[in-house]
Amino acid sequence: MMSKEKKKLYINEMKTQFDKSEAVIVAHYQGLTVSQLDELRSKMREHGIQFKITKNRITKLALENTRCKELSDLFKGPTAVALSQDAITSAKILTNFSKDHDNLKILGGIMGNDVLDVAGVQNVATLPTLDEARAKIIGILRSPAQKIASILLAPASKIAILALEKSKK
Repeated sequence: MMSKEKKKLYINEMKTQFDKSEAVIVAHYQGLTVSQLDELRSKMREHGIQFKITKNRITKLALENTRCKELSDLFKGPTAVALSQDAITSAKILTNFSKDHDNLKILGGIMGNDVLDVAGVQNVATLPTLDEARAKIIGILRSPAQKIASILLAPASKIAILALEKSKK
């Protein structure tokens, strides 16, 4: 049992985390072993994502005055929450982990101010991360420049080859 002071501390801490996080994803973890939970937590930690097993009743109290209050209905049963600044990475990690481990069930979440259901979280997981998107944009920007350069250089090389052939004759 938690004392009243610990409960208040927990509620305040969770309120702060819900407000600071860009993405909040809720999942059920029943049936996962401790080593599987540790594996998931370490994958999350590598990307700066916090994965917390929650106390539902107290967490619902923490949700009351936050932008995440609509998630309150998801906190039933063995619930865990992923809190992060990067919705795409946290959705990818949880979705991939749930494919390998049937006992992890994603329930929904919030990205920015948008409430997501299970399908919404899975859709977010298919989006490219910020680094992947940057790489694609750079690739797109570089390819026209390379094509233009090759077009401009090609006629000069053909002219040089023709001139060389003519000089041989």
